[in-house]
Amino acid sequence: MTRFFGYTKRNIRRTPYQALAASMVMFLTFIAMLLFVLLALGTDKIVQTFENKPQVLAFFKPGTTPQDINAIQTALEQTGKVTSIDYISKDKAFQIYSEKNKDKPQLVEFVTPNVLPESIEVSASSPNDLEAIATMLGREPVVSDVAYPRDVIEKLIRTGQIIRFVGLIVICFLILFSFLIILMVIGFKIRVKRTEIEIMKLLGASTWFIRIPFILEGIAYGLAGAFAAWIGSYIILWYLTPFVQKNITEIPLLPVSPLLMLMLLAVASGVAIAIGFLGSYGALRRYLKL
Repeated sequence: MTRFFGYTKRNIRRTPYQALAASMVMFLTFIAMLLFVLLALGTDKIVQTFENKPQVLAFFKPGTTPQDINAIQTALEQTGKVTSIDYISKDKAFQIYSEKNKDKPQLVEFVTPNVLPESIEVSASSPNDLEAIATMLGREPVVSDVAYPRDVIEKLIRTGQIIRFVGLIVICFLILFSFLIILMVIGFKIRVKRTEIEIMKLLGASTWFIRIPFILEGIAYGLAGAFAAWIGSYIILWYLTPFVQKNITEIPLLPVSPLLMLMLLAVASGVAIAIGFLGSYGALRRYLKL
């Protein structure tokens, strides 16, 4: 096997520009694939966070009694569409308001707990239940207003679907392009070494003895591009982490788990080996008649 690796290294060294071109195409393929996967995972994380947070907020009119609030909570629980209900008193509402505006004391200075209404936060079992719960709360005479982020979640879901669709098309195109590049580069190598291959056949070399170095060469291009793309994606994440953490504080998107990155490296390596093998084998079947 060491001999095969030696032949492969020699083949790459003899045509460095073709090797660089093939590796760069593989790099572009895998950097796009890894970034689209990370973007899709981040979108899913945001959607899951919104789905698990209290989603329907109902504000009560002044003078609402505890009995009225308890009756509404009981009715909501009986629907089977609710996972949790949190009661927000005036004092708790003031604490939340003060915490959110702690950097703007002028907004807190003239606000007292009595100004803020009581409310309940309702978490739904599914985003599809939000509208039914909001409609039910809106019919209650003691409820003054109902708010829920239906449009936000729907937009996030649609955005995630668009990202997956566009990403899948781009990745499939780049994988096909990478396959063709590997096929052409290995095919060029076969034509250049046609005389040498004929001599090896005359000396009794087996079919796979001739084929294996070309296959290893294609796999080497794939692995080089995949590993470089993985390093590149890690650098991009490292650069963007402070910006994302500063602007999206409520959703733990970053830093990305090292285990996830290792899994992505393993997947990218597997795809790279497959592309390199299939591209090389296709070139051998097309240009090398043994």
